Amino acid sequence: MSGVSGESAATGRARVEVDAASRGIPVEIVARPAAGSLEEAAELLGITPADIVKSLVVKRHDGTFLFAEIPGDRQISWAKLRSVVGVNKLQLPDKDVALDATGYERGTITPLGSTTAWPVFVDERVVGRRVSMGAGEHGFSLFVEADELIRGLGATVADISEPIPPR
Repeated sequence: MSGVSGESAATGRARVEVDAASRGIPVEIVARPAAGSLEEAAELLGITPADIVKSLVVKRHDGTFLFAEIPGDRQISWAKLRSVVGVNKLQLPDKDVALDATGYERGTITPLGSTTAWPVFVDERVVGRRVSMGAGEHGFSLFVEADELIRGLGATVADISEPIPPR
């Protein structure tokens, strides 16, 4: 999918819906109030934090990107992700670079409808679950069967996360 970075946020949800439909991925997009934390967002949606999938944009050393889909109650394991991707260096870009790479602001990011179709890596703990994720626009969440998302995106499934250490 191509697009112009900086497109208005109002087009984000529509890009998600069009891309999901073109890939045969059934999605449900629901409006939700703003949340101050992942736990609050899960409560508002009536699900657990593990059922919210964080779509993280990850930059490779060559300037290309990938999506890492991680359960909300976990974090990226950089060593595991580097091993699966087959590289020595990966990093989270700043929010402006992530916006340029996907057309989405942080908090709305999803591989669906991204302005560039970067490779997608999904943590194995997501398989077989109905999950929520960014819907391309603030104030909305997307629900999808993870297996349909994985199939439709041709995603790589692997163990790429680890527990978040206690605070």
